[in-house]
Amino acid sequence: MTAQGHLLFSVTCTLIAHKLQLTPALADASLWQTVPAALASALLPDLDHPKSVLGQRLPWISKPLSRLFGHRGFTHSLLAVAVAIWGLNQQLPPDTLPVGVKDALIIGYLSHLLGDWLTPAGIPLFWPSKRRYRLPGWPLRSGGALETGFCTLTLLAAGYWAHWPG
Repeated sequence: MTAQGHLLFSVTCTLIAHKLQLTPALADASLWQTVPAALASALLPDLDHPKSVLGQRLPWISKPLSRLFGHRGFTHSLLAVAVAIWGLNQQLPPDTLPVGVKDALIIGYLSHLLGDWLTPAGIPLFWPSKRRYRLPGWPLRSGGALETGFCTLTLLAAGYWAHWPG
């Protein structure tokens, strides 16, 4: 999935998580706080690719990650999610960020993994195992009209549903 697709899809996932009240903090949080948080973390897994949007801006992080793990390696795994959650809890003093914002940062990261899981290349969900997981038979290739259409339609549907009464 492209950076644009990941950003659109992170908003979709945030709206759905908010509507489903995935966590009490997300249910109570304002979308004005949670959507920017999800957008901020949606591109983080691609730090392992030096030509990615973040990789170009943070080459001192991206190049070593790329050499160590390759693209769609560690940063695209559940272990990376666990490390990110641990890091959020260790590095930020209590009450620095509202819990809903912390949850949205994780939603943004997870939305990236879900988006890449929808592509034929898949993701190494249980890294260091190299086995890649993907949605079988799903033709969502990175870039192009199909990805843009999918991300736009899911965002519109989630936005409509999130604001539906009841």
